[in-house]
Amino acid sequence: MVRGGRWYLIGWDPERRDWRIFRADRMVLRVPHGPRFSPRHVPGGDVAAFLSARFKGSDSTNAWPCRGEAVLDLPAAQVAPFAGDGVVEALGPARTRLVAGSWSWAALAATLARFDTEIEVIGPDSFRDAFAALSRRAERAARLKT
Repeated sequence: MVRGGRWYLIGWDPERRDWRIFRADRMVLRVPHGPRFSPRHVPGGDVAAFLSARFKGSDSTNAWPCRGEAVLDLPAAQVAPFAGDGVVEALGPARTRLVAGSWSWAALAATLARFDTEIEVIGPDSFRDAFAALSRRAERAARLKT
C-alpha cells in the first residue's frame, strides 16, 4: 500500500495480537526468515480503508475524530490540491466550501489557516473555538521577543 509517497505493509503481529502497520523503508531482512504464518483477512476486507482508518486514529472507522466545515475566499482549484481527503465544493469563482477532518480541532484550524485567506467557519462550535484559541496563541507568539 502506498500513502504519502511511502510504502506500507499491513500485518498481524502475533506477539501483540493486533494488526500493525510497518513502513517498508524501515524494514530489514532477518535470517532465518522466521516462523511460518497463517494468512489472515484484514478487518473489513479493504486494505486501503483499514490503513486510512489507522492513520486517523481508529481501529475500525475511516473517519477523523474532528470534522469541520468552512468557506474559504479562494477558488476551488487553489484549495483542492491541499485539501487531502477533504471535500471541496466551488461556491463561485473565488469562494470554496471545504469539509475536512483532523486528529484535533486545533490541528484542523491550523491546517485551514495555512491557506492565508479569509475563512468563515460554518461549524461545529468546537471548530470555531479552536480558531479562537489558535488566534490567541498566534497573538502571544507575535509579542514574544528573545
